[in-house]
Amino acid sequence: MPKDLAATPTHTNRLIHETSPYLLQHAHNPVDWYPWGEEALRRAAAEDKPVFLSIGYSACHWCHVMEHESFENEEVAAILNEHFISIKVDREERPDLDEIYMTAVQIMTQSGGWPMSVFLTPDLEPFFGGTYFPPEDMMGRAGFKTVLRSVVDVWENRRGDVVKSAAQLAGYVKQSAGMRVGQELAVNRDLVERATADLGASFDSINGGWGGAPKFPSSPSIELLLREHARTGNAHLREMATLTLTKMCQGGMYDQLGGGFHRYSVDAQWLVPHFEKMLYDNAQLSEVYLDAYQATGDPLYARVAGEIFDYVLRDLRDARGAFHSTEDADSEGKEGLFYLWTRDEIVSILGETDGAVFCRYYDVRAGGNFDSHETYHEGLNILHVPRAPETVAKELGMTRETLESTLAACREKLLAVRAQRVRPALDDKILTSWNGMMIGSFAQGYQVLGDARYRDAAERAATFLLTEMMRDGVLLRSHRKGESRIPGYLDDYAFLAVGLLDLYEATFDLRWLNAADSLVQGMTARFWDAADGGFFFTADGQGDLIARTKPTYDGAEPSGNSMAAWALLRLARLTDNKEYAANAERILRINQVNMESAPRGFLKMLCALDFYLSPPREIAFVGSPQSADTRTLLDALHGRYVPNKVVALLDPGAPDHEAVERRIPLLAAKTLVNGHAAAYVCENFACKKPSTTAEALLDSLGQ
Repeated sequence: MPKDLAATPTHTNRLIHETSPYLLQHAHNPVDWYPWGEEALRRAAAEDKPVFLSIGYSACHWCHVMEHESFENEEVAAILNEHFISIKVDREERPDLDEIYMTAVQIMTQSGGWPMSVFLTPDLEPFFGGTYFPPEDMMGRAGFKTVLRSVVDVWENRRGDVVKSAAQLAGYVKQSAGMRVGQELAVNRDLVERATADLGASFDSINGGWGGAPKFPSSPSIELLLREHARTGNAHLREMATLTLTKMCQGGMYDQLGGGFHRYSVDAQWLVPHFEKMLYDNAQLSEVYLDAYQATGDPLYARVAGEIFDYVLRDLRDARGAFHSTEDADSEGKEGLFYLWTRDEIVSILGETDGAVFCRYYDVRAGGNFDSHETYHEGLNILHVPRAPETVAKELGMTRETLESTLAACREKLLAVRAQRVRPALDDKILTSWNGMMIGSFAQGYQVLGDARYRDAAERAATFLLTEMMRDGVLLRSHRKGESRIPGYLDDYAFLAVGLLDLYEATFDLRWLNAADSLVQGMTARFWDAADGGFFFTADGQGDLIARTKPTYDGAEPSGNSMAAWALLRLARLTDNKEYAANAERILRINQVNMESAPRGFLKMLCALDFYLSPPREIAFVGSPQSADTRTLLDALHGRYVPNKVVALLDPGAPDHEAVERRIPLLAAKTLVNGHAAAYVCENFACKKPSTTAEALLDSLGQ
């Protein structure tokens, strides 16, 4: 289980010198761990030993279990230390290694997950692997000791078979990496329509979301549905999106006291979460709740987005302004304990009257409200909202307003008590890609909700990344406690570029646009495949990989190519850069076969395709960003859901207004109208009559 890293060690291995909290959790194992690097790989080759590669992350429950059961076991450690070079990798620091070897494990076992356990030749070719192994044989499943002894046997006695098998598997991995894109094909609106139809066919009309248990939030699904509803007016598309958002935030997967979403629900009803919290989930979900608020005006969605932002600012923000990565599922060695309550606890804190109201609304029961195989869950409750507030208020003889004010006061009291509990472990490393997403969401939060804290948070984080996580013009991946390390991957460049574009459109500070453009130039130089199109995940010349992948699949995080297409499309519109437009189009065209054959795996790319096909509105504001008439126009825009747009502003009174006008062709020759702020709605640089009132602007937008 996660433990105090300052505890007195029995053993110390090389991981003690690392910065990753996940690696440091293993720094006192008796296993002779190495971090991935030249020293370990050189020793494997010199001693002709296989590599045992273990990949996980700090918030991974079963990673903690395997550490406690196996990696703290002296007998297991003795086998590993004698026969293997053991390497521990944080998948969040080295997603390149994770992708390659997860592909290998999936080919071998038809499944995957973390902890990932894979055995490599000294040439880094995989020949056997799996995920979690119990320490001893049990229920027909080979234990880790059995696995290790079997691998030692085949390595020593059937080396030729191992090497041949590893070479074949490495070939399959390379082939798989190359099969993810196809020849350039025409893209059209049918791809988007087919994807939304596919979402409709698998939609859970009772609970929202898609599929059964376990159920994961899918922000790109919701985004695509809202986009297509905005285009077509098809009410069913919006209903799928809003039912999913409502059910998710009413379930136990949402932290009803502290805000923020857990990673997924173990059931189909969103009740019982896997309790870890990830920055990337909350960045994406806050964005789609903002979108839904703009599309519907429902204050529930604004409240949830604001609570996510408050959670991130309170619990995940680093002292220097960037954002930490994850909070663990476990506390005091038990999953979810930090978040769970008995009825007696709640009543003792809130009193009988308010306690009864709170328990009725959040379904808190004397015997607990969920089934679990864990005995320590007995009598515990997950706070969730199974019924509408109007229904509960009527049962209690209260107005809805009185109920909601009572509940707000109760939540504040319980949150203060919960803050005194032993918190889940925090992975406090700062990842550039995830911070890029969060910067973008905070920037949008400022636009939609008008809270200056969100703008300030985005600017502080962006400043940190651009100063502390750049070295000699190269963006870095990870930072912790004063040390930035690992050259950035495609995701880091693309996600941060998109976040900086959002920040430009929230502040109209040209430095953010220029920084985004600089990142895209660096991204193109380091990762672009000039021969076949698309971006590689890693820079050319990285010698410790058996394959150079070109990721396009949108999973829990969007792919680097999807986000790169977003950045290129938006920058092309703002700066009139034809090369950017051509590269974005090429990404979409080589992924036509993917979007057609497996749309559920390419939803963020389909959102980028929707932008490409629209075409987007180009909206130029002229006026001081602080003036009341400019703010009125901006508020009108941000109060409506207009998904396909780029926004720029020219302040004619600013000292740099001529440079801004030259930098953004959309702003050329735009002027105030009779001394008043104006908004110009354009498509392909052909503009409508300027608007000086909110009503006229909305009319120009067709709202």
